[in-house]
Amino acid sequence: MQKVALSLFGLWTLTFAGCQSKAAKVKLLQDQYNAEYPAYARDCIDPATAGSSALLTGEKLTPEQIAALETKKKERDARCKPEADRLAQIQKEIIAAQQ
Repeated sequence: MQKVALSLFGLWTLTFAGCQSKAAKVKLLQDQYNAEYPAYARDCIDPATAGSSALLTGEKLTPEQIAALETKKKERDARCKPEADRLAQIQKEIIAAQQ
């Protein structure tokens, strides 16, 4: 009886420690994501809407303006892709750690 109780207590302790470790990993990943995302949003997402807002208001853009917007978008996408991929990887790790 005592061996069974000790075995169950040991199993419970390992399970509890595993949950704490899992929660700590999730928190660490979320903190990392939360620290990195604002700079990414400021540098990569906000400018993305600058040109599209003109189109949504019905403003007519010249072909030169459209070409300039497309060039800026391509440059921004090339510059921001590594950070976007990194944030996506952190999100995947958070989801995996929560399961």
